Amino acid sequence: MSFTLHGIGVSGGIAIGRAHLVSHATLEVSHYLVPPYQVPEESARFDAAVRQVRAEFTELRTEIPAGSPAEFSAFVNLHLMILDDATLSVEPRRIIETEQCNAEWALKVQTDALLAQFDAIEDTYLRERRNDVIQVVERVLRALSGQPGYTPPPATDSEQELILVAHDLSPADVVQFKRHQFASFITDAGGTTSHTAVVARSLNIPSIVALHRARDLIRENELVIVDGTNGVLIADPDERVLAEYQRRKREFESGRRKLLELRDTRAVTRDGVTVELHANIELPDDVEQVLANGATGIGLFRSEFLFLNRSDLPDEDEQFEAYRKVALAMNGLPVTIRTYDLGADKQTDDAQPTALNPALGLRAIRLCLTEPHRFLIQLRALLRASHYGKISILIPMLASSSEIDQTLHLIARAKEGLDDDGIAYDRGVRIGSMIEVPAAALALDVFLRKLDFISIGTNDLIQYTLAIDRTDDAVAYLYDPLHPAILGLLSSVIKRANKAGVPVALCGEMAGDASLTRLLLALGLRNFSMHSAHVLDVKERILGADASALKPFASKMLRASAPDRLHTLLRKLNEVC
Repeated sequence: MSFTLHGIGVSGGIAIGRAHLVSHATLEVSHYLVPPYQVPEESARFDAAVRQVRAEFTELRTEIPAGSPAEFSAFVNLHLMILDDATLSVEPRRIIETEQCNAEWALKVQTDALLAQFDAIEDTYLRERRNDVIQVVERVLRALSGQPGYTPPPATDSEQELILVAHDLSPADVVQFKRHQFASFITDAGGTTSHTAVVARSLNIPSIVALHRARDLIRENELVIVDGTNGVLIADPDERVLAEYQRRKREFESGRRKLLELRDTRAVTRDGVTVELHANIELPDDVEQVLANGATGIGLFRSEFLFLNRSDLPDEDEQFEAYRKVALAMNGLPVTIRTYDLGADKQTDDAQPTALNPALGLRAIRLCLTEPHRFLIQLRALLRASHYGKISILIPMLASSSEIDQTLHLIARAKEGLDDDGIAYDRGVRIGSMIEVPAAALALDVFLRKLDFISIGTNDLIQYTLAIDRTDDAVAYLYDPLHPAILGLLSSVIKRANKAGVPVALCGEMAGDASLTRLLLALGLRNFSMHSAHVLDVKERILGADASALKPFASKMLRASAPDRLHTLLRKLNEVC
């Protein structure tokens, strides 16, 4: 029986193939008491399972196929770090010994406590690292139960592609499936920054996440259509639907081949307006994809990745090497590095309870200013790396003049320290601010006076302005980039920055949405930063646009308020030139 599911399309395109269901262990485990004389044996069983999983991960690293995206190796290393952390590899043994319980239950108790901490994190990227913990624990549970760590997909002929269907996919799963022919990943869980999403985009594989019940409803070997562009999955399609999507698939693939021809073409509109197309990265090794897609710089390097899932914090030299690696790889092209945007997730045993609403609590620059010593370490590393490339420093979540002053004071202190140590750095390094808090957008003049550039973070700006948690399925439908309040704020920020002669970029999801490219052009934006997979789509829209002809449509949209009217105007704007 044919049916359709809707989720979040995280990598565009169309895939048509046969479903292969991926099974995982469950965190629902039995609980039973172990006789005192068997406790040492139970502890040893747990240790053996951890050793087995560690060996599996180590072997996986050696089996990553040549030419695979850098994310594969980085994510497997991340899972190794999680496994080796005493929180998961040592603490469950203590629970076994003190509560005299089975190893599975001890691991579950410790995991539940750890996951509760992740639930309090507001930042989407960091909160989705919760899934990494679950994936590692599931693998240990499989080892405890004697199950194999991997179930190979069925054999396929040359004309049949494979659609992987899972509740979630770990990096280890992806590496192992890389040995086989496949067309798409679809998962019940995940979001735009989950591992499945990141890897799917890096491979340009049409994929959908957050389908909720796909794993339960789809049958093994069932014919499936995945429309990653629209987030639509169709199971067991009839002949008419199948023929239509086969036609769309051919057209899409033909279009992608043509887009690759634009990689080295400058992004200039038909009336001569030059636009900078930069890329967002999370890992130093992402630079390869940035250059492969023709981006002319890095507009957002999310440095908090260096701080994740580890018991210690990266020291100055480790951070410096990571930043320098990116600067050198970009060979003189601009690199904007955002200081760590962490939430109130680094809790010590005697720390204050987590805030009821972490989104409005101690996070990003607020956290940095309360921990100046740690912040100075990062600032010194960033400044040292600036000697090796065109690096700019971007500060997240600034909201007031006093926060700007405190930040600039700490940067001055970092420079003084490097001067005293005789260490070279770019004395003209630019300092900018994310504009992602409505207060910053409304009080923009002080930012334009005190800083060298600004970058609009639309993901949080929309979330805060509309009072919507974009990760909450119950209200996600209210997350609307075309809301009149959002368009008004964007227009105001871009216009005032351009008038003041201060460079302004946009690095949220809106920048990579090709349907919004011409609207942003019409509002005066000339610097876009997005996931590298979207650069060529956006460039194509720019090359075919006449910036001067777009302005009247933008003016009409700024005066409109009804959603239907706004979408009609956007459609006309994209058709006019």
